[in-house]
Amino acid sequence: MMQDRYLEPHQARKRVPTAYENLLGDSLERAFTSGVQELSGLVEYLNTYGPPGMDARPWTEEILAKELSRLAN
Repeated sequence: MMQDRYLEPHQARKRVPTAYENLLGDSLERAFTSGVQELSGLVEYLNTYGPPGMDARPWTEEILAKELSRLAN
């Protein structure tokens, strides 16, 4: 008999997120909540509402994709 399973939201986390990671995650959640779904829209949202990209550079699709990939590892 299969028992009910649940997901612990932080079970895959290897460490506590940095302040930057929390700000980026919060901003991405707000973008998704407002209906933004495409990478270009996320870039526009981040450039408008922040946080800024690494080294305070504006976000581009390439920079955001690389940053999300880096954070996923």
